[in-house]
Amino acid sequence: MTVKTEDNVIVLAGKDKGKQGKVIKVDRKNECVVVEKVNIIKKHIKKQQGQPGQRVEMEAPINASNVQVVCPSCKKPTRIGMQVSKTGKKVRTCKKCSSSLEKNFVKN
Repeated sequence: MTVKTEDNVIVLAGKDKGKQGKVIKVDRKNECVVVEKVNIIKKHIKKQQGQPGQRVEMEAPINASNVQVVCPSCKKPTRIGMQVSKTGKKVRTCKKCSSSLEKNFVKN
C-alpha cells in the first residue's frame, strides 16, 4: 500500500467522489484508510451513568483502492513510483513530475 498518514488524497469512487482530505489512519491489514471529512457516519451512543444518549458524527474507513495521492508539488492526483536514493533508502515519487512525496527528504 502506497498511502501513508498525513498524505493528501482525493476520493475516486463512492458517495464522496471528488472530495479531498488528509489521511488520518491507515489499516494495512484490511487495506482501508480513514480520510478527514470523507465518509461521515452517525454513531448512536447509549446513555451512561449521568450522561445522556447522543449521536456522534465520525469518519468511517474506505478502501485504499478508492483513493489516490495528490502530489504536493504539481497539485495533481498521481500514481506513486518508488526510487532508491543515493543513501540506499526507498523514496516515494510522483509519476507525473517525478518529485519526492516524502516530507523530510532532501534530493542529493
